[in-house]
Order: sequence, then C-alpha cells, then structure tokens
Amino acid sequence: MTRPVILVTNDDGMNAPGIAALVEVARDFGQVIVVAPNSPQSGQGHAITIESPLRLNKVDKFEGIDAYECNGTPADCVKLAKKVLRKDQHIDLCLSGINHGSNASINIIYSGTMSAAMEAAIEGINSIGFSLLDYNFDADFSTAQYVVRSMLEKAMVHGFHDICKLLYVNIPKVSPGELKGIKVCRQADGYWKEEFKVGEDPRKQKYYWLSGEFVNRDSGDDTDMWALDNGFASVVPSQYDLTHYKSLLSYNFFEE
Repeated sequence: MTRPVILVTNDDGMNAPGIAALVEVARDFGQVIVVAPNSPQSGQGHAITIESPLRLNKVDKFEGIDAYECNGTPADCVKLAKKVLRKDQHIDLCLSGINHGSNASINIIYSGTMSAAMEAAIEGINSIGFSLLDYNFDADFSTAQYVVRSMLEKAMVHGFHDICKLLYVNIPKVSPGELKGIKVCRQADGYWKEEFKVGEDPRKQKYYWLSGEFVNRDSGDDTDMWALDNGFASVVPSQYDLTHYKSLLSYNFFEE
C-alpha cells in the first residue's frame, strides 16, 4: 500500500525544535518531505518573494527524509515543494509547525506558520497548522506531539471534509496529563493594542520597534481563546475565501 506524501514546513526555520518534533510524529504516517526557511520567518504572513531569486538547498537534517532549506518565506516553501520538488506529483497532506507561540484569534492573519498551511490549501492540499503556546526555544513539545498524533490518527480514518481543507490548531502550555482534550472552535474576536517604542541608533537616527498587548474582546465559550484558557487544544476550520457573505445584499446599492 502506498504511503501518503506529507509535506512538513514551518516559519521558525529548519533548525527550530518544533519542526523536528513535527517530523518525528509525521514520519509514522507517511512519506515525509521537508521544505522550510533557512532562517526564522515569524510574522511574514502570506508574503511571497517576487523581487529576488529563490534557492533550494538539500540538507542532511532528518534521517531517511528528504529535507530542503529555502531562502524565502513559508508560502514560498510550499510553492517550491508543489511546483518544483513534487511537480506533476501529488502531496496528500501539509503539516506546518510546530510554531513557538500562539497563533490563535487574530494571530492567524500574521502567522507564517498558518499562511504556509493556507498556501497548501489553495493548491488543493489538505493542511493543518500547529502552534504551541510556548515561546521558549527549549519548549516541551510532548503535549503538542500528542495532539498531532491524535489528529493524524483520526484524519487517516475520517479524512477531511470536502468543503474545508484547512485547520488551525493551537495547543496550551500544559503537560500531556493536564490537557483537557481537543475542541473544534471558532476564531475568537481579538486584536493587538499596539505601540511603537522609539529609539535612536549610534548615528542618531530614530528607529521604531513594534510592541503591544493582545486584547480578547470575545466572551464566547466556543472560541479558540476560551478552549486554550481552559486547558484544551483548539481546532479552527478555516478558509482563504475572505468574502463576507452575510453582507452581499447589504451592499447591492453600489450596483449599476
């Protein structure tokens, strides 16, 4: 029986512990190919490279697995995997992560991890982005690996729904024994209250460093933020169609 082909990517770079943790689980479920940035690309969102050439370098990173570093963004990595490395060949599943830090709520928009998964979904590939709510480089990924394994086991049995090929998963910073379970949720309504810290470089030129505080303005108990705050891993079915369907008729006065 032919094993499914699983593309693994991320936005933290080839040397991040999170991608190693993801590969460790993914290799039990299929033929894995890894394409990841050669440097951290957090916060790149769905950026692609169009003004400079992209390069792919094969690296000996994971025993028995073809792995390639790319000098582009996470979305670039997926494009190269699909259009170059697997040209005229199928990819059954894309797994992105495991990200260091939350990609819940509005963070989905900014995340390179989630945008890599979205790029794969645009190409018709079933995709899951995973994030662990721990920013430490030496984070414990055991709970995240449990969630990944549990979801892949279920996906192999039930498959993906035809109308949704994209799932965003966040895992709380708890031990496997403390994890309450896995909940399918909606994205919470939140935003970043931002400010720029102003500094001065040695040449007396001002620079601006973005900082901020996340604000959750959603009191619902069916959101990813509620799930995470209460010890559950959150699964948000998502899409790249940004149409606000409920408003289509509300704006028909613009039509001629």
